Amino acid sequence: MTSEHNVDPLRSPRYSESDESLVLAKTRSSVVRTSSPASSTTSLPYRRSNASLSALFASTSTLPVSDPASSRTATPTATLVGGSIFSPGTTDGISQPVKPLPITPDDPRHIIAQAFVPHVAILASTEVDELVVQKGFPGGLLQLLRPYGEKLNGKVTVRDSNASSRQLDDFGVRFKGFRDGLESPRSPPSAVASRQRPNGNGLSVSPSDAASARARTGGDISQIEELVDRHLLFAESQPVETATDYVNFKHSGSGSLSSPSRFYTLYLRRLLSGLPMTPHETFSHPVACIIAISSRTPSPIEELRRLYTSTNSGDYRLPQWVNNEYLRYYILVHDEEHDDMARSQALFEQMKRHFGLHCHLLRLRSSQCLPSDDDSRRLPSCGWISATEELAEIQRREESEDEEDPTPFLFESDAQAIRSLIREMVTQSIIPMMERQSAAWNDQVASRRRGLSGRFMSLSKRFTPFGPGSRNSSGPLGGAGGGSNYDSLQGFYRPDAPEAIMRKLADYAFILRDYKLAYSTYDLLRSDYSNDKAWRYYAGAHEMTAISLLISNQPLTTRMRTEGIDQALESACYSYTTRCGAPYNALRALALGLELLKLREASAADDGARWASRILENRLIGPVGNALFTERVAACFESRIGFGSYHWGSRQRKAALWAVLATENWLRLSKAVQAEKCLNEAGRLYAIHGVEASSFAFGEMQKFVDSLKRAVKDTRSLAAEDHGDEEHADEETLVEVATEELVTTPRANRKSLIGAAVPPLTSFETGPLSPLAPSRIPRNEATSFKDDNFE
Repeated sequence: MTSEHNVDPLRSPRYSESDESLVLAKTRSSVVRTSSPASSTTSLPYRRSNASLSALFASTSTLPVSDPASSRTATPTATLVGGSIFSPGTTDGISQPVKPLPITPDDPRHIIAQAFVPHVAILASTEVDELVVQKGFPGGLLQLLRPYGEKLNGKVTVRDSNASSRQLDDFGVRFKGFRDGLESPRSPPSAVASRQRPNGNGLSVSPSDAASARARTGGDISQIEELVDRHLLFAESQPVETATDYVNFKHSGSGSLSSPSRFYTLYLRRLLSGLPMTPHETFSHPVACIIAISSRTPSPIEELRRLYTSTNSGDYRLPQWVNNEYLRYYILVHDEEHDDMARSQALFEQMKRHFGLHCHLLRLRSSQCLPSDDDSRRLPSCGWISATEELAEIQRREESEDEEDPTPFLFESDAQAIRSLIREMVTQSIIPMMERQSAAWNDQVASRRRGLSGRFMSLSKRFTPFGPGSRNSSGPLGGAGGGSNYDSLQGFYRPDAPEAIMRKLADYAFILRDYKLAYSTYDLLRSDYSNDKAWRYYAGAHEMTAISLLISNQPLTTRMRTEGIDQALESACYSYTTRCGAPYNALRALALGLELLKLREASAADDGARWASRILENRLIGPVGNALFTERVAACFESRIGFGSYHWGSRQRKAALWAVLATENWLRLSKAVQAEKCLNEAGRLYAIHGVEASSFAFGEMQKFVDSLKRAVKDTRSLAAEDHGDEEHADEETLVEVATEELVTTPRANRKSLIGAAVPPLTSFETGPLSPLAPSRIPRNEATSFKDDNFE
């Protein structure tokens, strides 16, 4: 157990308390930039005309956004709930459940369902990697399969614990490398390379593969902040009309705070991308493993056995807290252009006899596809990549001289073969295996714990050293007593321990969207983890208990929300931050909790605003996240709908106040477009109650809002001027290049102006031109600037 002083979560920088408002000076020389999370990358070469970079930003930010009106009715609840004199509610105090209406891509339920999916590891032979690299995919088989697993074609049928079937049309899997999630992106390469030792099978992990695995690992809040700041920087650098459409999404009609901005949706998706592999949860543990060989392999059966052995005892053996009994799926890659189909078919039949029915014959063309080919198509972009990986791709495209999109092409026949492979593997192997294991674990382990005898055994294990887990305990240090299965020295349960099996059962149920079984199992585990003092497991169980209950389609009483959800989120936040020092997990729990509470509207939206405020108070985020979550507080208050002609019980004025605070946060980051959007929303919300933005009853509030308006206007004008200066500089560069070419031609009948004397520009300033953050000065000095005729 660590003290609170030893915890080092990410904290946003403290701003000066004496700075009361934001006022922008007219001179450029006085502009001072505040610290930004993208300070490490803003010095990189940035080119506005880079079409490849623009396509990358568009692919990660342009998600379909629903209309704000439809988003309010997507999860309708009872307008009146108990607990307030302004909302007397129903007699039983039960709010209506969330109706299963169509879910939009920016809906939190859709994002959560897409984030927690089965993870499939990929292990390919050398011949397979050579064939894929020859096709133009340097990332190997993982790069080729990864985009097609995020969403399967057609509907997928799954069964819950009651044997009732339902169809899912947005199910997917996440392909990963064997070491993805094990190492932090900021871990030193030497520490990882020292553990890469070849075994008896001759397999080893190269340093480049280890670096790629670290880049694909998420969970770094500072990297997420930096990535979203780069997207905001790109949006702000566009022309005024384009930037307004990019940020406010006028084409989709979503300018209200009730609909999350695409930058917040990007923040949330990157928060859930590349889940780190940890002992206390099994979401990122591999459910299956693809072992691929090629028809070019000299000894295919021996190669398959060698690769299988490497996953059990070789370099690809996962840590001991990962259950190694996951599904192995064998793939034979056939070269359509150079190999014999009859020989490959015979080899495939031999594979099925040796390794069972979990086999597939993948037919690919080995030649590289060109954009000019008739059946060529570009490889789809991955929507669920870590922030570190996307930042690396942005840097690579910024430093590249090639303006074209470097994404490779592949043949339509290859794409169809890959889609068929993934659908067959998921529907015929992965989902049936997860359903069988869930049913077996539920009958053999969880059902015994739910009964009276199971609860009695839990109490006896707590107070006595006897019980079924006593012989496997880790001694006096293993938790609360000698009967605990928790190893406190190493910090995990063994995979065959009942507590680990039940946690995996709950995670499987959550992935298959059986939220009722998941909730009951998570709730059962909380007391076990508390008795064993396994605090990270304890926090994770509380986190998923609240999320499973909120995402399920069932009504919530005021008591359930107070004693169940609030207590669970409070315990998860406290244990993650104070006992475990895990700010990423605390941020994930609170962010998902506030979004799911906001969907239920009514008084639950107030709870969502309270948890969003907790994120700001605990300083779990940086400056960009601070502005985004301040917007979410305003959105939670805005979704609180009152009743009657006077809208009793609404929170529109609170929403307007938080929108004003979000405006100030955006101005600190020099994001004028976002600041203007929040300021306009604040004026709209104040106008609902008859308060115009130009006639506040409080004089100090009026001065503060007026200073924000001036700061937004001046920042926008500076950004427009700098944009014009950059375009003029680009034109001058083109003129100089064209002049040099004319001088070198045989018809040199024009004088070059490059060496001509230019009179000094003494009447203009020579300070640096930069659209950076405006300086912050005290309010009493706001009108003390001398007019220098700059504008």
